[in-house]
Amino acid sequence: MYYLSIIVGFLAGLAAVTLKNITYFIEASLEQGIIISRNQLYFILPIVGLTLVFFYVKYVHKEKLQHAISYILFSLSKNKGLIPSKQIYTSLITAPLTVGFGGSVGLLGPAVASGAAISSNFGKLFHVNAKTRSLLIACASAGAIASVFQSPIAAIIFAVEVFSMDLTMLSMLPLLLASISGVLTSYFFLGNEVLFNFTISEDFAVKDTLFYIILGVGTAFASIYFTKMYFRIIKLFKPLKSPKYRLLVGGIFIGGMLYLIPPLYGEGFGFINHLLEGNHTEAIGKNPFDNYMNNIWVVIALLFGITIFKAVAMTTTLAAGGAGGIFIPTMVMGSALGNVVAKIINNIGLGFSVSESNFTLIGMAGLIAGVLHAPLTAIFLIAEITGGYGLFVPLMITASISYLITKNTINHTIYTRELAQSGALLTHDKDQTVLTLMQLDDVIEDNFKQVHPEMTLGNMLHESVAKSTRNIFPVVDDAQVLVGIVLLDDIREFMFDTKLYKKTTVETYMHRPPDQIIYEKDNMQTVMQKFQDSSAWNLPVIKHGKYLGFVSKSKLLTAYRRELINFTK
Repeated sequence: MYYLSIIVGFLAGLAAVTLKNITYFIEASLEQGIIISRNQLYFILPIVGLTLVFFYVKYVHKEKLQHAISYILFSLSKNKGLIPSKQIYTSLITAPLTVGFGGSVGLLGPAVASGAAISSNFGKLFHVNAKTRSLLIACASAGAIASVFQSPIAAIIFAVEVFSMDLTMLSMLPLLLASISGVLTSYFFLGNEVLFNFTISEDFAVKDTLFYIILGVGTAFASIYFTKMYFRIIKLFKPLKSPKYRLLVGGIFIGGMLYLIPPLYGEGFGFINHLLEGNHTEAIGKNPFDNYMNNIWVVIALLFGITIFKAVAMTTTLAAGGAGGIFIPTMVMGSALGNVVAKIINNIGLGFSVSESNFTLIGMAGLIAGVLHAPLTAIFLIAEITGGYGLFVPLMITASISYLITKNTINHTIYTRELAQSGALLTHDKDQTVLTLMQLDDVIEDNFKQVHPEMTLGNMLHESVAKSTRNIFPVVDDAQVLVGIVLLDDIREFMFDTKLYKKTTVETYMHRPPDQIIYEKDNMQTVMQKFQDSSAWNLPVIKHGKYLGFVSKSKLLTAYRRELINFTK
């Protein structure tokens, strides 16, 4: 396992480096070789990138693109960690085309997706079991994140928080080895190049505590806005059934936003770095309000506009058919909001003075904690980016407040909402996780003798009861629709009264089951709850309105026990 985790960390780091370099190559080629006047032409590039992605998906991939992290989480919970090999290179193609041409999304999600696909297929090659394969996928995510941010500790914590891994001695060392391997891969190919070249110049001052609390509340509301706006825009695009229409509408809308707000172009790392350097003019870039940039409140308004519209641009890019992640757009939005809060404090005229760079960094942590529900990842990522723990206290204050408010307002993140609704979400709750890992098909039994409501008691005894090893008999009509059940206890006192054999029918003795399991609708948590509420020992399963079989409480609990043992080994 240790050797596998090192190799997986290296391969995931290599995928992340490759993804980054392909994207930067596309961006550099467009800026130097194609764009003559950036302000006049660059806003049309996203629709070109989305078109290239559309053709790739239609003629090569031939499947709808899935949200990277959500797809991995679903694979872990419902597909035993098996990910098709084509996902390795799909992310390396679609994400650079989307981001390189200006799509307002991030590369971290696709990097993790590519690494996860590599680790899944690597595990398949070595015939590892599902639990080991899941750990390898977590190792791949740690390796990819460590490679992108050169932050090995945050990478491990991300795997624990987002993938709901149990941090035990058995899992910690493989994650650590994979994370180190990913960081070393980044150093080997990129040297000392870092995303954020920043050193803390002003340490935390106790007098600023209230301002960091305010920032935490602000980032919480921004996180709630970010999440709700994401689902609202996705819903708006749903009526557009054709990918072509989604591409056209989304591409035009993104182009318009880029023309008015240039910093929305691409990932946004340049924007963050300019804010950290204190150069808001370069961060905002050329815009229709250039003549008013000497007014600090115009600058604040523009930065707040970036905070608002980054979520819109990111979601529109994804809804239009682009490929990318939400992690880095979250950081961009947080950096803008943190800088806005600091500028307001410094210019409100009350004599306060805070570090705009520090607030920019801590704003990122607040958004990560709120949007992803990953406060520890946020704290350690920013701490590692700054090269020390000088801002650890304000990071804890802002991230914890943001997380607590957001978590109590929105139960699930962008990654997990749809999975939770379908009962396919793994969590740190072992009971719920074990039920999520279980498959309904594995506990359905179909060796029950069916009877017809018009069948006589005599025929039922000779053709079904005498030949069955079960004490329950489903009553179905000619269309295989379940109309009732007959228990052996229901007919026990009449079994030896031969006078009733031809006089009575099954319909006389049948009754409705205490509840039913709907195959298309009920997950294992619901099934367990139905057994608890009905106090039944057997419940019928209905699929497409027709009888399929039964689930027995004894088999369900046996399967649960077996899955629990496998999960905790």
